[in-house]
Amino acid sequence: MKNVDRLQKILSQAGIASRRAAEKMILAGRVSVDGRIVTELGMKADPETAMIAVDGKPVRKAEQHVYYLLNKPKGYVCTAKDEKGRRTVLDLLSAVEERIYPVGRLDNNTEGLLLLTNDGMLMNALLHPKYEIYKTYIARVRGIPAPESLERLRMGVELSDGKTAPAKVRMVEIDAAENQARVEVAIHEGRNRQVRRMFEAIGHDVQALKRIEFADLTLSGVPRGQYRALTEQEIHRLCSLAGKEA
Repeated sequence: MKNVDRLQKILSQAGIASRRAAEKMILAGRVSVDGRIVTELGMKADPETAMIAVDGKPVRKAEQHVYYLLNKPKGYVCTAKDEKGRRTVLDLLSAVEERIYPVGRLDNNTEGLLLLTNDGMLMNALLHPKYEIYKTYIARVRGIPAPESLERLRMGVELSDGKTAPAKVRMVEIDAAENQARVEVAIHEGRNRQVRRMFEAIGHDVQALKRIEFADLTLSGVPRGQYRALTEQEIHRLCSLAGKEA
């Protein structure tokens, strides 16, 4: 059998109950596989071929989880549908049959790395503040920030919705002739337009913004506007970072 898993994991992935609650169901004799009651926690089955039931009711097979990395261009919004008729990131993944959603958002004028999946548990975990999963951006800003201004970003700056958490910041390039600079910023928060607002707080408007890394994933080998499926190793790494069992 191909997709053989422990019975409690199958029930959890199908949305029946948590794994711990599913174990209690099994021990209570409420679960059957191919018509036979199961009372042992070590039982494994293939959810694609086995007839699994709880209290006599068949368990609907869980949708296969898929995970994609997109190099988002500017001009696309991060929603499934847009009331204003604007292009959405899902237009770029029209060949994907599953109903997927972006993990977090990049605003219309921000480009770069965006994850999309139908794994809601992982999506929520990746965005949860307690895991402090970093997102790295390159910002092209008007003017040349002074070292003490960059230090303010590292320490946290006061915004309208509170002080930001400390950021990782380094100067990438200074263009004195054009009076602009490129700065790398890594944050683990996900406030609306946060990076842009952080630079506004130190007196430098962002002219262009690109996310280059998220949870150790990069845009390597993915041209602008293109996407790829994550590897099994990358999926397991994400689950590990987010405290979720793959």
